[in-house]
Amino acid sequence: MAQQQMGNQPLIVLSEDSQRTSGKDAQSMNITAGKAVTEAVRTTLGPKGMDKMLVDSTGNVVVTNDGVTLLREMDIDHPAANMIVEVSETQEDEVGDGTTSAVVVAGELLKRAEELIEQDIHASTLAQGYRQAAEQAREELEEIAVDVDADDEEILTQIAATAMTGKGAENAKDQLASLVVDAVQAVADEEGIDTDNVAVEKVVGGSIDESELVEGVIVDKERVSENMPYFVEDANVAIVDDALEVKETEIDTEVSVTDPDQLEEFLQREEAQLQEMVDQLVEVGVDAVFVDGGIDDMAQHFLAQEGILAVRRVKDSDAGQIARATGATAVSSVSDITEDDLGFAGNVAQQDVAGDQRIFIEDVEDAKSVTLILRGGTEHVIDEIDRAIEDSLGVVRTTIEDGKVLAGGGAPEVELSLALRDYADSVGGREQLAVEAFADALEVIPRTLAENAGLDPIDSLVELRSAHDGGNAAAGLDAYTGDTIDMAEEGVYEPLRVKTQAIESATEAAVMLLRIDDVIAAGDLKGGQVDDDDDDDMPAGGPGGMGGGMGGMGGMGGMGGAM
Repeated sequence: MAQQQMGNQPLIVLSEDSQRTSGKDAQSMNITAGKAVTEAVRTTLGPKGMDKMLVDSTGNVVVTNDGVTLLREMDIDHPAANMIVEVSETQEDEVGDGTTSAVVVAGELLKRAEELIEQDIHASTLAQGYRQAAEQAREELEEIAVDVDADDEEILTQIAATAMTGKGAENAKDQLASLVVDAVQAVADEEGIDTDNVAVEKVVGGSIDESELVEGVIVDKERVSENMPYFVEDANVAIVDDALEVKETEIDTEVSVTDPDQLEEFLQREEAQLQEMVDQLVEVGVDAVFVDGGIDDMAQHFLAQEGILAVRRVKDSDAGQIARATGATAVSSVSDITEDDLGFAGNVAQQDVAGDQRIFIEDVEDAKSVTLILRGGTEHVIDEIDRAIEDSLGVVRTTIEDGKVLAGGGAPEVELSLALRDYADSVGGREQLAVEAFADALEVIPRTLAENAGLDPIDSLVELRSAHDGGNAAAGLDAYTGDTIDMAEEGVYEPLRVKTQAIESATEAAVMLLRIDDVIAAGDLKGGQVDDDDDDDMPAGGPGGMGGGMGGMGGMGGMGGAM
C-alpha cells in the first residue's frame, strides 16, 4: 500500500492488497526472472544440447530440445519471465527456428546490464546503447550474409539439416532434410510459401529413416463401405460440403401414415432422392467423393454399385488440402456439381499404414499440397522429430523467401562481437559501455555451444576470436570435434532472418525490462516474502516489504518448481 504524507495524515493511494517494488529492487527482480528463464533453456542449445522432460499436472510427458515448446509447457507465472517467453514465441512465428538462441541472448543482455546498473549506469543509457548496438549488428549481418539461389537444393538441404541437428532426428537428418526441401518447393506458388500446406502424418512403428514424402494428401479415414473399390486409378475427385442424406425439414413435421402402401411410397421417395444424388455424381464422371457430412446407408449402396469410392465426415482442413492438391472445387450441394468442379488424381487408394487404414490421394498433376509421413519407434520420438521438421520447414521457407544465409556454429556472433567492439569506440558517452556489454553478451552463443559439447568455453572462444581476427568470418565451433572450422565449407548454414530476428527480439525484450523501475501488483506476486524491518511505520504490503521480498526474487517461487 503506497502512502504519501500530507500534513500529518498519510494519503493512501494503492489498495491494501497491492504490492510494489521500486527502483533498483524492481530492476533486480525483473533481471533475475529473465535470467532464470534463460538458464532453463540454455543447456538445450546446439547439436550437443541436452533434452528436458516436462510432466504436466495430468501426467502427460513431453521430452524436448525445442526452446519454444519447453517454455510453453513450463508453468511460468512471473510477468517479467513471461516477457522473455514471448521472445521465443515471436521467433517461432516469424522464422520457425532460433528460439533458444533468442532467449539465451536476451538473458545475457540482462545479466550484462545488471553489472552496469550496479556501477550506477542509468537504465535509459543502457537502453539507448543496446538499441544502437542492435541496429549496428543488423547492418553487420547484412554485410556478411551470403546470397543463395532459391533453386540451390544443396544449400537448402544443408540449412534444413542444420535446423534439425540435435533434435532427435540425428540418424536420418540428411534424408529428412531432403524430404523437407522437396515438400517446401512443391507447395511454393505465386503467393509465396505457406508451410501449412505441408501436412505431417505421424505413424508410430518402423524407424525414422522409413519416413517418406507423399506428393498429395493422406486422409485418416476409411471408405464408407466394404463393397466400394480399394483404389481408383485416374480418378475424378469431388468434394461435397454437405451430407449425402435425405434432407430433413427445417421445422418439426409429423407424417401420418394410414396404410402400408403409403409407407412403402414414402420410403421409395427417400430412396429415389438418394439415387438422384448418386446419379448426379455418376453423370459428371466422379470416381471418388469426399463428403463433409454423413452418407446414408442406401446412398452407400448406390455408390458402391457405381464403383465410386466415398469417404464421409472429412475435416475442413483435409478437404482444403485435397482441393489444393487435385484442383477440385468444393460444392455445397450435389445438385450443383459440374465437371468443372472435379479435381484429378492418378491414384486414390485405401492403404494400411502401421495397422491403420488411411486414404491416399496421389499422382496429382501439380502437388500444391503434400504430406510428410514420419515414422519412429515411440510417440515421444515422433513428436520430437515433428518439432524438428517444423523448424526445418520454417528455415527453408525463410531462405527461399529472403535468399540470404549466414554460416552457423557461433560464427556470426563472434564476428558481430568483434565488429561491435570496434564500433563502441565511435560511440560517445556512457552508451559506449552498453555497446561493449552487448558485444560481450553475443559471445554467450559460442560459449554455450562449447559448454554443451563438454569443451572448454574459454579455449574455444580464444580460438574463434583468433580465426575471426585473421579474416575468416565463417569460422565456427565444431561441437563434435571441438575444432574451429570454416562453417561455410562444412555446409552449416542458417537463414539471415533467423539471426536478425533473434537479436532484435532479444534486444527489445531486454530494453523493455530494463526500463521498468516500478512493479505494482494488484495482489500477491507468488513467493513474495514480506520483510517489516525496513520501515516500522509501513504496512506489510508497502514498498518496504516489497523491497525485501521481491528483490530476493519473489514471484519466481512458482517457477523454481517448474524448472
